[in-house]
Amino acid sequence: MFCKNTLNFSRCPDVFMLGILVSVVKLADMATIIPETSLFAFVVLIFVLAAAQASLDGDIVWSRVPVPDRVRRPPRTGEPICACHVCELVMPEAEVDPGQGRSGCPRCGTRLHRRKPDSLQRTWALVIAAIICYLPANLLPITIVTSFGKPQSGTIISGAIYLFSHGMWPLALVVFTASVLVPLMKLVILVYLLVSVHRRSIRRPRDRTRLYRLTEVVGRWSMVDIYVVTILVALVRLGNLATIEAGPGAVFFAAVVVITMFAAMAFDPRLIWDQWEQTDDSAGTTERTTTEQAA
Repeated sequence: MFCKNTLNFSRCPDVFMLGILVSVVKLADMATIIPETSLFAFVVLIFVLAAAQASLDGDIVWSRVPVPDRVRRPPRTGEPICACHVCELVMPEAEVDPGQGRSGCPRCGTRLHRRKPDSLQRTWALVIAAIICYLPANLLPITIVTSFGKPQSGTIISGAIYLFSHGMWPLALVVFTASVLVPLMKLVILVYLLVSVHRRSIRRPRDRTRLYRLTEVVGRWSMVDIYVVTILVALVRLGNLATIEAGPGAVFFAAVVVITMFAAMAFDPRLIWDQWEQTDDSAGTTERTTTEQAA
């Protein structure tokens, strides 16, 4: 079996490359794998894209889009401000042009909100849906391998055990972490953030914000098993000799990955700081009142 087919480009080429490595290890027992030019070219493409992304400064691109002069002025002390989540333009809230629709960004036209509408409700709904899908995603078979007419199913855990038993323990650790621990970690972090916001906690807002950023960074690595299943199903079509099909666990696992991504997008991290700012303002007001009474 030759790796001659052109590799489909994805938005996560490094994760897709890891999926290729896992697929090659699993296919080694069925066929001879000979890497060819396109595979090495794809590896180079990963580094080129990473370098291009690191070199591009998005602020420079958006700075070339003209905005009204009244928006360019810095906000006054204590003046409410509004920030666009697309072009990251920060402007005084009073200077938002109502002619562009309800709170439209004067630079890119995106609808602006002080906070994401119904952020907590939508995040809770998505997190609960992901928790419901998490158990069948890990218990049901993710692939069904039919070899010489004998079907054999495998789960995410069994796949990691297979890699470990074949001496690929670093790859097995990566797959187990990305496919089992990362989705669980994201769910635990999101539940913790939601509960802390509901309880109006003011403890360690900076650390909680970092936890939220962590869910955004590691979320894409959960796609490893989805890529592995896609590659195996596409390549192994040998009729009665060997066939690989996606199991029901793949559907639930894909649902967990997608739903947790939407849940992280629905959560507004600015809610973490709201109670802290209100407490800080209340303390400042109390201190000023006490000072005035003493005077």
